[in-house]
Order: sequence, then C-alpha cells, then structure tokens
Amino acid sequence: MSSASTAPGRLRAVWLRWRFHLNVLLLIVPLALMSQYFQNQAKFRGLMGLGEREIGEIQVGPWSARLAEHELGGPHDEGIYGFHKPFVVAFCETCLPQIKAAYLRIGEPRSLRAAGALLMGNPYALEGEVVVPPRASPDSELWLTVEGWDGSVHRASIPLAQASPDTQAWLEQRGNR
Repeated sequence: MSSASTAPGRLRAVWLRWRFHLNVLLLIVPLALMSQYFQNQAKFRGLMGLGEREIGEIQVGPWSARLAEHELGGPHDEGIYGFHKPFVVAFCETCLPQIKAAYLRIGEPRSLRAAGALLMGNPYALEGEVVVPPRASPDSELWLTVEGWDGSVHRASIPLAQASPDTQAWLEQRGNR
C-alpha cells in the first residue's frame, strides 16, 4: 500500500520541480520569435518598402505604377487552385483617384473579363496573388491591366524574367508538364 501512496507524491514532486522550467520556456519561445513577427509587421505596413524585391516602375497608359514581389521564391502550391505568386503594385498619388481597378496576370489577357487577379487592399500598396497557368513558359510576360473610372482600359507587360526571376527559374525547372 505504501507504493500506491508514493506514486502521486512523486508525480507531484516532479511537477513542482519542472513547472518553473516550463514557465520559463513559455516566456522565452515567444521572445525568440518576436523579431520575425516585427519584421513581418513592418513589411505589411510598408515600412520596409513595397515588397521584398522592387521590380521597378511601369507606364500603363497615362498612369505610372511601381511593381514589387511580395515574397522572394517560387510560386506557392495552393492545392487544387494551382500555383500562386504574390505581387504588390503602387500607383502614383495623382493616379489613384482616376483608377477603378487593376489586375495582374501571367500571359496576355484576352479581355477585361479574363484580366487576371484583382489587386486589392491599401490603395498605396495594392496586393494580388497571380495564378501561374499550367502552360506558362519561362519566357512568359506579366501583364498589368488598369481600368479607369472613365471606362478606359490600359495594359502594360513586363517579362517574367524581370518581374520574378525565381518564378522563371521555377518554370524552367518544372518544364512543360
């Protein structure tokens, strides 16, 4: 009977001894991850620039836009929805009141109905996840389509090698599947 009464006492002693160490771990682990959290917050607020890699300025009809890759690396696998690559676009301040919508797409859009990913979010840093088509090739182009409030539609393209070298390398590695 003495062995049965000492088992809960031993378990309690182990708990009392190790709970301090577990509480210290609960404080240290979040502190170790705080730098990554603050870095992500600065990126999302635009304090570290438009994105991880600035592509440059593009003239789209009467408007100018700065384009950046939101994250470096190849496209993300979204399961049945295909592969997606995030980009960020910022239009000039005088352009913003004139722009109704903006779209990004890999490959030339056939019409405004198939213009690509709708850019959304903060008007000073519009974000969009571009779908990488299954038949995209490394020499494809990234197309920016902008619709104005007056009904005008303007398009501009940039080679994928310039827009996202990582995506181009990913397409070359992947081949035609």
